[in-house]
Amino acid sequence: MDRARNEIAAGEADRIARVLDGPIPKYAQLREILRHLVERELPSGTAIPSERELARRYAVSRLTVRNAVGQLVDEGLLRRIRGHGTFTVRRRAEPSPRLSSFTDDMRSRGLTPDSKVLSIATAVPPEPVRRTFGFGPENTAYRIRRLRLADGAPIAVEDGWYHPGLVPGLLDLDLTGSVYAQLARRHGVRFDTACQTVTAATAGEHHARLLGLPLGAPLLVLRRISRVGKRAAEDTTSWYRGDRYRLTVSLDTAPDIRAPDPDRITNPNPAVQGGHR
Repeated sequence: MDRARNEIAAGEADRIARVLDGPIPKYAQLREILRHLVERELPSGTAIPSERELARRYAVSRLTVRNAVGQLVDEGLLRRIRGHGTFTVRRRAEPSPRLSSFTDDMRSRGLTPDSKVLSIATAVPPEPVRRTFGFGPENTAYRIRRLRLADGAPIAVEDGWYHPGLVPGLLDLDLTGSVYAQLARRHGVRFDTACQTVTAATAGEHHARLLGLPLGAPLLVLRRISRVGKRAAEDTTSWYRGDRYRLTVSLDTAPDIRAPDPDRITNPNPAVQGGHR
């Protein structure tokens, strides 16, 4: 079935794209044709045609095919498996810079979100969470642990603590869906701001088993403290698969340290003119 799907998808690409002689290198043209197939046509885990078949189909050398495919492998869109071929890779999820739920975040990226509830409890939180909520050692909070999935594959393990006085009725919600959306709809509770910290870790036995990873696989650890008004209502730590999640940050130069515009520079010392005093 995968072979038939490849043939159909590749046939569609053949009708809309060709590798032509011209100023753009052939490997770059082929790379973009294959990128279209990988990102828009072929499901994740699908084998692409062999190097020999791609060379024949697009009338290019096998070296050209190798260069084009190699660049997509480097970008993480394809994966080579020795003795089996080259396969498409699941798209990496990338978090939104705005405050949103996991459900909304995944949907905005064209991924289908889902969650499995691992445990629900009312318990005394650990010291860092008590400090966040301003709790004493006798105060309890809601704790919800969930396995987060995107397109049916596990992507994160989430351990969330919630302030019971700020999130009424939390444990009565459908916890496989968006807690943010349900709290807003049912109780008028909306999270206004959040602070998120990102660190790196490796998968221990517990996270490796839940995420389907080998021991020691890289993880991104995100701790989010979300507020309702000015009060912390959520303290959640999530362990994301490093091969399925990435963070991109846009950087800019601060206005006061940008290079000066030569056309706007004036002589700071009016007594100095033309290099003479």
